[in-house]
Amino acid sequence: MSDFSGSGTADESAESGRGWVLPLCVLVVGAFMSVLDTSIVNVAVPAIQLDLSAAADDVEWIVTGYTLALGVVVPLTGWLGDRIGRTTLYILSMVGFAAASALCGAAWDLDSLIAFRILQAIPGGILPVVTMTILYQIVPPAKIGAAGGIYGLGVVVAPAVGPVLGGYLVEYVDWRLIFYINVPIGVLGTIAAIAVFPRIRPATWPRFDLWGFLTIAYGLFALLLAFSEGQDWGWTSYRILALFLSGLLSLALFVVIELEVDDPLIDLRVFASGAYTLSIVLLGVAVTGLFTTLFFIPQFLQVVQGLQALDAGLVLVPSALVLVVMVPLAGRLYDRFGPRWPVVSGLLVMAYGSYLLAHLTANTPRADVELWTSIRNVGTGLALIAIITAGVSALRPTLTVSGSAMNNVVQRVASSVAVAVFSGLNTSASAQLLVDRGSLYGHGPAELPEIRTATEQGASGLLPLYRQLTAGITTETYANGFFVVALLCAAAAVLALFLRSGRARAGTAP
Repeated sequence: MSDFSGSGTADESAESGRGWVLPLCVLVVGAFMSVLDTSIVNVAVPAIQLDLSAAADDVEWIVTGYTLALGVVVPLTGWLGDRIGRTTLYILSMVGFAAASALCGAAWDLDSLIAFRILQAIPGGILPVVTMTILYQIVPPAKIGAAGGIYGLGVVVAPAVGPVLGGYLVEYVDWRLIFYINVPIGVLGTIAAIAVFPRIRPATWPRFDLWGFLTIAYGLFALLLAFSEGQDWGWTSYRILALFLSGLLSLALFVVIELEVDDPLIDLRVFASGAYTLSIVLLGVAVTGLFTTLFFIPQFLQVVQGLQALDAGLVLVPSALVLVVMVPLAGRLYDRFGPRWPVVSGLLVMAYGSYLLAHLTANTPRADVELWTSIRNVGTGLALIAIITAGVSALRPTLTVSGSAMNNVVQRVASSVAVAVFSGLNTSASAQLLVDRGSLYGHGPAELPEIRTATEQGASGLLPLYRQLTAGITTETYANGFFVVALLCAAAAVLALFLRSGRARAGTAP
């Protein structure tokens, strides 16, 4: 089996059929557990707020604090892997995530839960990076697509399964179980990793890039906080503008530092590869589309159509099953045809699915939502893993750690930015539409009898009209957001034509 600390080669692990398949299955456990937690908690926020008697603004920090901590810890993964070995780092992260999850489940008030969530984000941010890095070290280039398809089951399916599982646990059991469920998974994953992975001492002891860490940590923290709180604090408020300005300046300083130091925290030479740089742009678009769907469809189903959390999650089950089928298939297509055509076709299907979702109305049947999200996930399954695989596989083996770390930074930032920006746009658009539409009521001859009758009935008559108006406006803002996503995916499909086509050349390093 290959050396996870960097001295082995992928070809060594390919000599036996079990050389990389069994370790890869163990890696999927860690990836699935860490990614699942990012979506399953969102469903439980209202129940947590009620149980802990917390204010709405305060309870949001359960998600916001976790996201901010992830942005800080992800850049550390490469250095930690080199210092203590990636096998050891993976095992420690699994144990840490399980322990922190148990603490979250045992939280006695909101402050303790937020503190434990921040603690949970440390191993939660490390796991996706170290698993992807190990994957590229144990899998030969000719099998990267198939391996990416298996790994993608954990990365892509987990966000879709989260709302369903979280909705069931919150509605029928207890919200604390969404954290406790990580404990047995973490224990089993740790035992499997100890049994399967080799324990190899690290071959290098790089110096810690303190100034690089401080600049990227603050830069990501400031930007993620600005996008998370922009809607509440005001996008043009001094606090938000100061966060944006200082965050961008800090990231610019990080670039200058990393180009000068001998042991950079993230090796920016990854961007010397045109294929990798293009994959980062495409990844940002694909993640934006994925998380806008995962966030706004449950919102639409619960806020507009009045479904319970579990029922809203069940609407996403068909699209999740589509991912289960498409992600492994996409891996085989990648190995056979290269990344270009799977990514182009996937992004076009994503654009079409988003265009269908842009036709949402307040009375859209549940079957239509299931069909449209399933069509969209056909494209997601084809494109997302192929984009990630195409980018990192274009790098030299010494750069895969930095490439994986940057991929996770982009995924975290893109998902947070997508939800924050589209939420802000929806809020402002809803307010404007409510004023515009409300001013039209009673001015048309056809509407005059309806308004007159409702006015005569008082609040009991006007309330249904108000609900109908707000439901229609909310749905329209969601539909407009999906239309923007459709345009982004179509534009990204054009860029994807510049990706490599054809099988990976034999002997090339992953």
